[in-house]
Amino acid sequence: MMEPSGELALAAEFPTPAREAWLDLVRGVLRKSGADFGSLVTTTYDGIDVQPLYTAADEAPAAGFPGLPPFTRGGRPQGSVDGWDVRQQHRVADRDAVTADLENGVTSLWLKGLDPASYDDVLADVYLDLAPVVVDGGADFLAAGRAMLRVWDQRPVLPSQVRGNVGADPLGVRARTGQPADLAALTDLLGKARGFPELRLVVVDGLPFHEAGGSDAQELGASLATGVAYLRHLTEAGLTAAEAVRLLEFRYAATADQFLTIAKFRAARRLWARVTEVSGAPAPQLQHAVTSPAMMTRRDPWVNMLRTTVACFGAGLGGADAVTVLPFDAAIGLADDFSRRVARNTQSLLLEESKLAGVIDPAGGSWYVEKLTDDLARAAWDWFRRIEAAGGLPKAFDLVAGEIAETWAKRRENLADRTDAITGVSEFPDPAERPVVRPPAPGEPGAGEPGPGERAGGLPRVRYAQEYEALRDAADAAPERPKVFLATLGPVAAHTARATFAANLFQAGGIETPSAGPTRTADDVVAAFRASGARVACLCGSDKGYAELAAPVADALREAGAERVLLAGRASDASIDEHVFTGCKALDVLERTFDLLGVQR
Repeated sequence: MMEPSGELALAAEFPTPAREAWLDLVRGVLRKSGADFGSLVTTTYDGIDVQPLYTAADEAPAAGFPGLPPFTRGGRPQGSVDGWDVRQQHRVADRDAVTADLENGVTSLWLKGLDPASYDDVLADVYLDLAPVVVDGGADFLAAGRAMLRVWDQRPVLPSQVRGNVGADPLGVRARTGQPADLAALTDLLGKARGFPELRLVVVDGLPFHEAGGSDAQELGASLATGVAYLRHLTEAGLTAAEAVRLLEFRYAATADQFLTIAKFRAARRLWARVTEVSGAPAPQLQHAVTSPAMMTRRDPWVNMLRTTVACFGAGLGGADAVTVLPFDAAIGLADDFSRRVARNTQSLLLEESKLAGVIDPAGGSWYVEKLTDDLARAAWDWFRRIEAAGGLPKAFDLVAGEIAETWAKRRENLADRTDAITGVSEFPDPAERPVVRPPAPGEPGAGEPGPGERAGGLPRVRYAQEYEALRDAADAAPERPKVFLATLGPVAAHTARATFAANLFQAGGIETPSAGPTRTADDVVAAFRASGARVACLCGSDKGYAELAAPVADALREAGAERVLLAGRASDASIDEHVFTGCKALDVLERTFDLLGVQR
């Protein structure tokens, strides 16, 4: 069979597949493993069911065209074909580090938590007409904004060439600290910023909601409510809706879930397009993506390079205007030259070598992405409407905090049983890793601020790995490292799978796991147990091995001094204190083991 063009139709000899035929084949495979089709469906924290297959039957609203409302496909007709803005974060006033970044691929700067008096010096070698600057003064955003405006005003730069953001976010300060939102400060900064027509005034920061453990829809909906609150204030101050909209920039977290990240940025533009349409000033949303601080780990931090690469990939494909890749050691302390270099080169590789920005809306048209974008937008819009019905922000902060706390509780359960796996921490930890040491970053724990989850009055700031890492710290600090002996039954082939599982579980808490190795009798296991010096044992073997040896080995281990005997598997006829298996509450198992062994945590 030939195409009209005369070319061979490669699919001509294959029948057109039907969905039901595919489902029949899938069900056949699942029956062999005792699973059902529902096991292939995953549900997000927003209650969105992600199906194993999407087809043209999975309808979603038309996404429109790039550069046109609802801007789902991008805020500009040309997309990011000229690349997105590579924005590097700086936490200390280091002029050399700033210069090195700008000379090696960075295109804009994010000054976070710096003393405003240092701005002039740290930017002394920067051409401010070429490199946009975004300042982030936190609770001192008014002083930071005034200082940066003075720098722009005093430099030999045309006002029309100044780009960046003054960084005002009083509602973000309220979310972070619980302090009253000083919206009047916006009016103060507005008067000083009027002379710079391309300058943004406000950052609508979604990170406080994300870092409190919130879902994607909660981050989007809360940021939408924040943006609306700023529009109301600015228009009441005398601006038109179009003038107010132009002053806002939105900041969102990009995570290692690449498809949810792509959908998040597409959905955010669609949602904001609806707000600006109702306001009478339809405009695209300016987006700044930041790789998620919550997903970063202190243990095995090298894996963070992979997480941030996937997150950057998702943000780029989702159409973010600017992207910040946090250094792999950001959760440990102040990033060094090497980690900043890796962070900026991650973006350079995706842009220059992978040509990721060379296609306009590369995810557009994917049935999965389009449906996920629509589902996420609807969930976020419902959440936004609930916030507005409660009086909007800041009045509805208690509602927002309560709902996010419920989501964090669900996320903690999934982290505890390793449904949400953290590679290098809760899964496949490296017990011999050499710790990476960094000086504390300004404003982070160790520099006078409370740690995760301890911010009185504001939303907590959490990291997904924090509870496992606290156990690792306790194990490292113990006078003697805690041990759980792996009582392996039979030859290597018979016990390897469950012994590997058990070792991963206990090592996630910093517990040493000496093993008996290949064994034939209960005496072999007991002799190795005594030599290990452990007080807790975990049986690891095959179902057949358990039927023959679990009961006598468990009894023999207790006689040899084992204070607790566990078994890797869901069931056994032996007298076992606890079973460990895929889906068990790993954190609870680790904490009970610590308590038994007297390890302070």
